[in-house]
Amino acid sequence: MNNVKMANPAVVGLAGFGLTTLLLQFHNIGLIGLGPVVAMGFVFGGLAQFIAGFMEQKMGNNFGFTAFVSYGAFWIGMGVIWLLNNYGVYTSSKTDVGFYLLAWTFLTIILWVATLFIHKAMTITFSLLLIGFIFLDFGHFGLPIMNKIAGYVLILCALSAWYMMAAIIINDVAGKELLKSGTSFLQKKVSGPFIEPKNEKLKAS
Repeated sequence: MNNVKMANPAVVGLAGFGLTTLLLQFHNIGLIGLGPVVAMGFVFGGLAQFIAGFMEQKMGNNFGFTAFVSYGAFWIGMGVIWLLNNYGVYTSSKTDVGFYLLAWTFLTIILWVATLFIHKAMTITFSLLLIGFIFLDFGHFGLPIMNKIAGYVLILCALSAWYMMAAIIINDVAGKELLKSGTSFLQKKVSGPFIEPKNEKLKAS
């Protein structure tokens, strides 16, 4: 029997998601330029979330696998759009980006429904993400002020993701639940940031 404790890949995925989202919103509300966002979009928001997602797949976690790989792809895709626009290759208009964001809004709705079976911290994070995407959709289809409003909503989303990351790390090293995630809205048998892995051999002893 394998008694090696497996680290939770969600800590890196949530860290990358939260940090890159935070930087983009700093840009959206006018605090920083796009350079740091592009860099972290490829490295932390993209690559790190990809790694976390594929590790979640090994743990048998469909939600974590889908969420981290998908949003990792989102950040890499955004980075590619920004670079192509910068160099004048296959340029995308505001409306083009709006349809890109609209597609991600639809995917986020599906994942938001799934969070109702996980825990309240996850549902809050995805609710803020969904609201932020909706505001960004409006912002790219003729209401630019909504982009700035989305920035503030998504800052809260990023901090919410970091709260879940902090809960995993701090509760683990403390050996007890200091930061709570709450029960799920539609069932109460799930503990921890994500659904427990189905493969017993990969679970921590």
